[in-house]
Amino acid sequence: MLVRRVALLILDSVGVGELPDAGKYGDSGSNTLANTAKAVGGLKLPNLGRLGLGNIIDIKGTLPVQKPAAAFGRMAERSAGKDTTTGHWEIAGIILERPFPVYPNGFPSELIGLYEEKIGRPVIGNKAASGTAIIEELGKKHMETGYPIVYTSADSVFQVAAHEEVIPVENLYMMCQVARELLVGEHAVGRVIARPFTGALGRFKRTARRHDFSLKPPGKTVLDLLVENQIEVTGVGKIRDIFDGEGISHTVPALGNTEGIDQTLSLLRSTRSGLIFINLVDFDMLFGHRNDPLGYARALEELDQRLPEILMAMRDEDIIIITADHGCDPTTNSTDHSREYVPLLVYGEAIRPGVDLGVRETFADIAATVADIFGLKYSVGKSFWDEVL
Repeated sequence: MLVRRVALLILDSVGVGELPDAGKYGDSGSNTLANTAKAVGGLKLPNLGRLGLGNIIDIKGTLPVQKPAAAFGRMAERSAGKDTTTGHWEIAGIILERPFPVYPNGFPSELIGLYEEKIGRPVIGNKAASGTAIIEELGKKHMETGYPIVYTSADSVFQVAAHEEVIPVENLYMMCQVARELLVGEHAVGRVIARPFTGALGRFKRTARRHDFSLKPPGKTVLDLLVENQIEVTGVGKIRDIFDGEGISHTVPALGNTEGIDQTLSLLRSTRSGLIFINLVDFDMLFGHRNDPLGYARALEELDQRLPEILMAMRDEDIIIITADHGCDPTTNSTDHSREYVPLLVYGEAIRPGVDLGVRETFADIAATVADIFGLKYSVGKSFWDEVL
């Protein structure tokens, strides 16, 4: 059967167990999906379970089924690192030998001094912190002085927060562009993120006008290959930002899981063909990093309830690949991402149900498979198309 469209759905941070080298990253014992299920007394995911999610690993409340409707397996990350950019780039075919730099003690003083010189004002903060916590801590001083708040996290990010009435958003974006141009070489962080907020002291609220300034991928991804061959790539959510627009034909913004699913449904119901690449960010952003297993479980169950809508919107010539980019176990002491395997579910009329794809050696097997589906060849990863067709 000829496949004309692939939906690649990334459940941001939904890992399925520690990788063999997890201990080197401080992630021994991490298992985002299984540990979340245990923490809440079981996950009710009947639709994902029907596809075969419970056949990948043991999940309390979501049992394996005798006849999974999808092909299933899990994937190991070959790249060094465990962040969003690394995971998505590997899914698209880029394997990194060195992780992006991180700054648990803040950025070097000489780097901050050069940044202050370029933007024409001092900054405050310069430490690893929660984004919501640091604007509460430093928001008053920021509003009194007009100094932007610079901070990082356990991820490879340089974040700049500013109140929209103190530093207009366009000016904040320019400050972030300055940082992006400055952060190269040994300081080439994965993302510079603009974090605008509004409100009064004690009631500050981050707004939807966040913008990510990412590095360009260092090589040719499968997205580039598709676009070069006149096959559309539509990014939903933060996909465009992760790839700095490289290999993206169209982009559709989505602020969270609900809007991401709504936009996916709209695209599936349209005549658009090619690759639809979707990131559902809430699992990671709202619950994993905040150590909230109840919220994480609720978000998973909400996705599961909407999964039939997605599958019903698919045409006979469509397939969907469901996976993740890393873990972020909300039950551990860490609020950082976790170095984990990720799930792999492949479903559609063209797919032989119940195929056990085992443990894939790299996320890049998806890149090779997507190329194969569209009659192209990509040199990184091993396609599993012949196994499931």
